[in-house]
Amino acid sequence: MNKRSLIITVECYAGHRGEESPRRFFLGEKPVEVSEILDRWLAPDYRYFKLRGDDEAVYIIRHDVKTGQWELTMFDSGKPDQARLSST
Repeated sequence: MNKRSLIITVECYAGHRGEESPRRFFLGEKPVEVSEILDRWLAPDYRYFKLRGDDEAVYIIRHDVKTGQWELTMFDSGKPDQARLSST
């Protein structure tokens, strides 16, 4: 596991083509409902999903095809960060 990722539990829905799509995942015990799948892509060993949660945050999660393990690799709350620098 990458030091910058977090193991998560994901509940999926398999559509009519059999492709699994995340519907809900858990950060610890906190459930996050998937409001929208913004993007998805494949890598040799992983399937990636960029999601918007019901909390309006954006997440990137990945599924390890070999182990079946899910990881959270990116989180953006969508809220302004006072410490973030602006280029203007």
